[in-house]
Amino acid sequence: MKKDPKKEAERWYLQASDEFQDACLLTREGRYYLALFLFQQAAEKGLKAFLFHKLASVKVFLTHSIAELLKSCQELDPDFLQLDDAKSLDRYYIITRYPNGLPGGVPSRFFDDPQEARRARELAERVLTVVKGKLPLEEEP
Repeated sequence: MKKDPKKEAERWYLQASDEFQDACLLTREGRYYLALFLFQQAAEKGLKAFLFHKLASVKVFLTHSIAELLKSCQELDPDFLQLDDAKSLDRYYIITRYPNGLPGGVPSRFFDDPQEARRARELAERVLTVVKGKLPLEEEP
């Protein structure tokens, strides 16, 4: 059964939006390490939603790198050039989850800066705002 790329784009965007909201809740609870990871995930999945929509094919994106996904999006639409600083979210993909990604530290104890979480939130929110403006969404998240 062939998947509809437009529906797939919407599914990815809705997941991104939900993860963004979950990250906001975790930030309010002071669980910054997991919030940082989810802000990265929200941005990643948002960019993938745009790529599904724009490329009109369901393609497996074999990267989790926001920098790589942004580059692909920027090649398709110059509006994504304004999001270049969102690639800094890539740093939260591994080290927020695995102690061996943070030598000598424990991620759940190391990430304790509300300002860092606020900045990650701003970056992810900007990505999702641009992506949302590019998608013909049927359901408002």
